[in-house]
Amino acid sequence: IQKRWRGYYVRKYIHNYYALKKYLEAISVNNEIVRSELQKYTEMKENEEKRKDLEKKEKEKKYQARKMHYLLSTEQVAGIYNSPFRKSPDPMELLLRKSKPLSHRGQQMKSPFAYELYDWPAGTRPPTFSTAQPLPCIGRQKPQGPFRDTAEVLRQRYKPLEPTLRVAASINSPLEKAREEMKREEWRKRIHDNEFLPFSSYHKNEKYDPSIHRSGKYGQETYGIKHFREVHPKKWVTDK
Repeated sequence: IQKRWRGYYVRKYIHNYYALKKYLEAISVNNEIVRSELQKYTEMKENEEKRKDLEKKEKEKKYQARKMHYLLSTEQVAGIYNSPFRKSPDPMELLLRKSKPLSHRGQQMKSPFAYELYDWPAGTRPPTFSTAQPLPCIGRQKPQGPFRDTAEVLRQRYKPLEPTLRVAASINSPLEKAREEMKREEWRKRIHDNEFLPFSSYHKNEKYDPSIHRSGKYGQETYGIKHFREVHPKKWVTDK
């Protein structure tokens, strides 16, 4: 009797076959839903990666076209991408026509598509330093602890140099140093060695040296000093 009762009780209340079957069916349905969601998420991520790769390749191609813009065909000479033996020009030739040439500064800088397609939180993009204006300073408070005042520390840090007398004074005596400096200054500003005497009495005893062109053996000529053209009063008709 006990064996029969235990079997009945366990099958009805502990290990119910129908409830267990229903529970397993619900788990299988839930698993199918989770699998389908995961499959959709995987496909979405793959499509996104493919789109990013395509965008990256397209940007690389555009950058190369800007970099190699000098290979564009001209009216006289065909470029390497526009061979006369082809029926139609190469797609790179059409891309070269649409793109602008890369400037010299742009050639020195790194490629613009290197980090454009990645996100910084993923840990693959380096941080960019902002060039915006800095925020205003926050009012500083005295730090907690046995520290000196900030204004006193800054005043001590930027105070002017005050050397001692031994450091400031020269080894030689100040009088000798001043004399040497005065001699050097006098020698530096001297124009010639002969002293200049600006007094009129200095030149009184000197004899006047006449000019060679204004004096001669037969006396001084008046032409150029008293008159500047020849005059013959004897040939005048009147006195006027």
